[in-house]
Amino acid sequence: MKHKNLLNISFFLLILNLSFGQSYVGHSIDNYSGIQGVIYNPSSIVDSNLRADVNLVSASVFGGSDYFGINASDIINSNGSFDFEEDSEKFSSNSNNFFLNADIVLPSFMFNLTKKSSIGIVTRARANFNINNINGELYEVIADDFNSDEDFDFDSKNLNGTVHAWAEIGLAYGRILMEKPNHILKGGVTLKYLQGAGSVFMSSPGLQGNYVASTETLTTQGVLNYGTSQDFDNDDIDFSNLTSGFGLDIGFTYQWYKERENDDLPTYKDPYKLKVGVSVTDIGSINYDNSTVNSYDLDATVNTANYEDDVEDFLDSNYATVETNKAAKINLPTALHLLIDYRLTKKWFVSAQADLSMVKKGSELSTSVLNTVTMAPRLETKWFSFYAPLSFRQYGDVSFGGGIRLGPLTVGSGSVFTNLLSDSSKTTDVYLGLKIPLYR
Repeated sequence: MKHKNLLNISFFLLILNLSFGQSYVGHSIDNYSGIQGVIYNPSSIVDSNLRADVNLVSASVFGGSDYFGINASDIINSNGSFDFEEDSEKFSSNSNNFFLNADIVLPSFMFNLTKKSSIGIVTRARANFNINNINGELYEVIADDFNSDEDFDFDSKNLNGTVHAWAEIGLAYGRILMEKPNHILKGGVTLKYLQGAGSVFMSSPGLQGNYVASTETLTTQGVLNYGTSQDFDNDDIDFSNLTSGFGLDIGFTYQWYKERENDDLPTYKDPYKLKVGVSVTDIGSINYDNSTVNSYDLDATVNTANYEDDVEDFLDSNYATVETNKAAKINLPTALHLLIDYRLTKKWFVSAQADLSMVKKGSELSTSVLNTVTMAPRLETKWFSFYAPLSFRQYGDVSFGGGIRLGPLTVGSGSVFTNLLSDSSKTTDVYLGLKIPLYR
């Protein structure tokens, strides 16, 4: 089966991120977020403001690049003629990065077992994509089928990329570990059974060379390893042939009550003044047996005049390769989440949260989240919430957005306002969810 190389699909995925968004920016810390809160920190399942929560479907994707800068107003005013290669601002470097995280939460539910414990089932379909440390000029000339009039040199260290798609079903359990009049400590865990649909991956410890436009020749030195899991086609991801694995989320939440004197009074009737949370999500991996790995010797000078928009064909035709079959262990995008949530008045809150990748940048056979710090005021009531998150994201991007929860419907974006107002946005997002909340 034929597979496109990661360099080929990166441009398609970058375009895709303009239509979707990150994981529920602003909404996940709402005390009525239900299942979306459990995904962020499993301890939020217990002692929530809901008797039960039934997620029908919700979708979130977060993507972007430190190579492209997009002006959304130019796209809107272009009447469909906007060309990403020609009309976007470029931030080319020797180590550009592309990223995309997609998350669809399928039918899921949670409910209270007792006053101090809750349980839930969370089902999701997910896909993550990363390319790290690729030379921007090299990426551009490949994306443009080597139609360039400029000579350039490149020297990419630890070039790597991974596409990984999988489904998961998680059993979430939370319990109040300590309860005193002014203090509550909660803990939670989600045990996840993973079903991997497959992966495409590449790596090169050092890729250097130069391109000469007048002669249309590409000179390279180094080795490129390119592999796919068995029967995986990234053009048509098939969830019928799956590989098993296991994962884990774990989290804790501390809540401080300024004047709570009676611990028999339900906390949702006597809200906290301060909440502090910490969680680690996506601990685990999926092992794909019989993966095919091609190791290309790139020490050569080749002519690019006949390049036909397929990197893998180009590699096979011009470079010596050694093919091996072996197991490939694809790690989940493990992340650390920190939260401080302060109640200003009965209905107004302000929060600060950090989402930090625990996967070392450049790690092979891994995907990762984008490091992000977010400040967000919110108005929160039983039937309605409004969020206005301001995020400081990796690669120097600042994003400002908004979102609402109106009963069963949630919609928002952590970057909608900067996407509309900025001349050069590097990330973008929007999320949408429909559920059946059962309030206390």
